[in-house]
Amino acid sequence: MKLKQISVPIENSSDRTYELTKALGEKGINLRAINLVDTGDYGELRILVSNVPAARHILMQKEIPAHIDDVIAVEMEDRPGQISKLLENILHADLKLKYAYTCTGVNSGKAILVCCLNDIDEAIRTLKE
Repeated sequence: MKLKQISVPIENSSDRTYELTKALGEKGINLRAINLVDTGDYGELRILVSNVPAARHILMQKEIPAHIDDVIAVEMEDRPGQISKLLENILHADLKLKYAYTCTGVNSGKAILVCCLNDIDEAIRTLKE
């Protein structure tokens, strides 16, 4: 499934992450996935939200810079070897993986791999086959 992800360059501090997540939550925006990557004094916060335009508007009002990326979310069985099977298909299709992160449901037996690749539409076609 193709999704829009919001990416925010953010200071590596609990205060800034709290401020951002609180602002979204107070306006009824559900955080469906969150990934914070440390790059020193700053990091990259990647979020999947229930309402991208509203979330983007809230961030703009707070003067928090952000950009929107296309990503794919792939549901798979939550067991060893599943990620490598998906990545093998991506490799054979000559797609370039920029980054990925996962989330799992404790009781569902499923995991979701979120990926950013050089060609999202081709990745979707490849993974459907």
